[in-house]
Amino acid sequence: MSAFETRRDMFNLPEGITYLDGNSLGPLPKHAVDQTRRTMTDQWGEMLIMGWNKADWMALPGRLGDRIGRLIGAPVDSTVVGDTLSIKVYQAVASALELRPGRKRVLSDNGNFPTDLYMAKGLIDSLGQGHDLKVVDPEAVEDAIDESVAVVMLTHVDYRTGRLHDMAAITRKAHEAGALMIWDLAHSAGALPVDLAACNADFAVGCTYKYLNGGPGAPAFIYVRPDLIDQVRPALSGWLGHAAPFAFDLDYRPGEGISRMRVGTPPVLQMAVLDAALDAFDGVDMADIRARSIELSEQFIAEVEASCKQVELASPRDPHARGSQVSFRFEEGYAAMQALIARGVIGDFRAPDIMRFGFCPLYNTGEDVSRAAAVLSEIIASREWDQPQFKTRKAVT
Repeated sequence: MSAFETRRDMFNLPEGITYLDGNSLGPLPKHAVDQTRRTMTDQWGEMLIMGWNKADWMALPGRLGDRIGRLIGAPVDSTVVGDTLSIKVYQAVASALELRPGRKRVLSDNGNFPTDLYMAKGLIDSLGQGHDLKVVDPEAVEDAIDESVAVVMLTHVDYRTGRLHDMAAITRKAHEAGALMIWDLAHSAGALPVDLAACNADFAVGCTYKYLNGGPGAPAFIYVRPDLIDQVRPALSGWLGHAAPFAFDLDYRPGEGISRMRVGTPPVLQMAVLDAALDAFDGVDMADIRARSIELSEQFIAEVEASCKQVELASPRDPHARGSQVSFRFEEGYAAMQALIARGVIGDFRAPDIMRFGFCPLYNTGEDVSRAAAVLSEIIASREWDQPQFKTRKAVT
């Protein structure tokens, strides 16, 4: 029995479903149901408001931050959980810009997740201080880093193709130019080894509902380099980032360390789910997850390309140059994905023509891969996708 077979039993995987969309939303960890029920009945139900003290709800953001920190190479007390990823992006960019007052450029690439670009553009428009957002091709990022750049903001793994940036090299280039580095780990955390401390990253953010399996709407996290945190002024000065929230001062004083990056009240029930979900990573080496992920993705590419010539690989051919997903281009990709889902193989679609498949060794198997490849080939070869019900766009693709 492989090291991951017992982990698969920790997840609720509906019978007859091959789930290759954990890069978009992880499945339900079975243990999360009981843990959330206990949080509701034994804590909220019995303790009422006393749960903030008796159940130590207030400490959840930091405790969960440290559990995630282990998976992303972050030292203890440098990561905190709360709010949404958009909020955490805003915090990171705003703080970084303040730390480089003489510079006016935020540099990103067109493989970045659009929300990150929206938040950065909205922030600099609100500041009205002459900042600009420069967006280049992913391959052009390093050459675009110069002394005009205040902040480099990138998503580590491209959400569309899975292309993987060289975190250490780009961070080093940013620092050599005097810029600060922000990494979005939405498609990295829990999927592949990340070592923020070793590469000296300044900020990192990420969501917890993908590979970390925290459930729809699970809170995001933010990391700040420990030697930098006391210089950071939180742009979103929420009451739980205050040094003494229950002193109810009218003036804001930032909390010590990473606690100053807290904003609003912790979503306790959602954090209970995330806490349970992270149990699946206990005792697991991220290098082993990465090795198995590469095996699964390589198997998928080989089997699809051997039987389905109509699709084109959109992900990097080199497995070490992509994250834990494989994307194929197909002109009718949306309809083909809907046909796949109707047959019990779940991936997702990203415009204009990309079918995405995520590989999560905690619960995906070689049998999952073979079934998905076979069903995809059947659907394409038979033109099963060419039906009206598969071409009607839904709200979520």
